[in-house]
Amino acid sequence: MKIFIATDHAGFELKNMLLPFLTEELGYEVVDCGAFNYDEDDDYPDFISVAISNLKEEGGEAKAIILGGSGAGEAILANRYSGIRAVVYYGGPEEIITLSREHNDANVLSLGVRFIDEQIAKTAISLWLSTSFSNDERHQRRLRKIDSGV
Repeated sequence: MKIFIATDHAGFELKNMLLPFLTEELGYEVVDCGAFNYDEDDDYPDFISVAISNLKEEGGEAKAIILGGSGAGEAILANRYSGIRAVVYYGGPEEIITLSREHNDANVLSLGVRFIDEQIAKTAISLWLSTSFSNDERHQRRLRKIDSGV
């Protein structure tokens, strides 16, 4: 599975810690969509939009992991794209992560880096990537409604 990853300055350090975790430890093909240099004046839409556009183009089982200070703005941007279902995680019960996959077939995980550390991020990512969509009819029905704009 291919994973697209992106962040602005807020998640720059954590993103660089997660790259070897995703590729070497978990064995995923990862495409780094930036930021490539630390710049405290950069803007997350410049990088998140690249990751989400690549995800849409790739389709299939591909996923994206996006990082930001709270993760909220990044998820809002991602969710503007049709077919994208971004969920924010900034700590709390891990069930939030599993339900985002089982019930909502989330294809983007947005991490709020100001509220989690490297280990929490790794745990969240591992859980999110290993959880499948349930395919229950009620969840499929809800996703169809989302996709149709209802």
